[in-house]
Amino acid sequence: MSLFLPQRMKIVNITDEVSTHDILSFDLRPLKGTFTPYLPGQFAELSVFGMGEAPFGYASSPHEADFIRFTIKRMGALTQELHRLDVGDIIGLRGPLGHPFDLERLKGKDLIVVGGGYAFTTLRSLIAYLLYKEHRAIVRDISLFYGVRHPGLFLYKEELAAWKNRSDLSLYLTVDVADEEWDGPTGVVPDLVREVSPPTDNAVAILCGPPPMIRFTLPVLESLGLHENEIFISMEMKMKCGVGLCGRCNLGPKFVCKDGPIFTLKALREVTDEY
Repeated sequence: MSLFLPQRMKIVNITDEVSTHDILSFDLRPLKGTFTPYLPGQFAELSVFGMGEAPFGYASSPHEADFIRFTIKRMGALTQELHRLDVGDIIGLRGPLGHPFDLERLKGKDLIVVGGGYAFTTLRSLIAYLLYKEHRAIVRDISLFYGVRHPGLFLYKEELAAWKNRSDLSLYLTVDVADEEWDGPTGVVPDLVREVSPPTDNAVAILCGPPPMIRFTLPVLESLGLHENEIFISMEMKMKCGVGLCGRCNLGPKFVCKDGPIFTLKALREVTDEY
């Protein structure tokens, strides 16, 4: 599949994920042919014909072979048009693009995963992949931290409930503002990570979320003993064209879409002072 030629995909299912009804998950299947292989952490350009395209991280895992999922928040003109579509409609998919999570670097490690808001989509792909029975031995224990503004904004609620009951995954959820039904922690993700203080002797951390969450979580992780080579950050929010031509996602000499979107904290600090 050409990096410049979209594959026609049929929408086979749409899930309304949150109480504000502005985040939908789209399950896609090829109109013709087969799926192009991908791995967690990669992304694709989705297009509404006649409107344009935009990059979105895969929310599905490759073992979920009967569909490809993207979870999309309604924000601009293209995402509004995507939200108007229905099951059976056809869109374009150009990808996979970018580099996946470095699964070799995760082998035998305890994994600390930190996510916030609707950026949790990319992390859902990774967690689903690692919890699959044929992949579960890649990492040891998994500590998953996930925060949203209020309880109605959690994505993948049924999966979160199932993950909470697993013995090989510790799930920590928090909200900025609680409602009358919420009985979990209230506060921001960095504070929850600090309070739990997961072991870091043999750990790596992966973050994906709003920039403020990432910036305030990084010093917490480093204070717990993680080196900047053991912290991985997804930078997918900065991308546009996906192939390094538009220049929107450059970080010094690097392009997020071509060299990432997954970077170690050390690599980011070599090209930007943002972190």
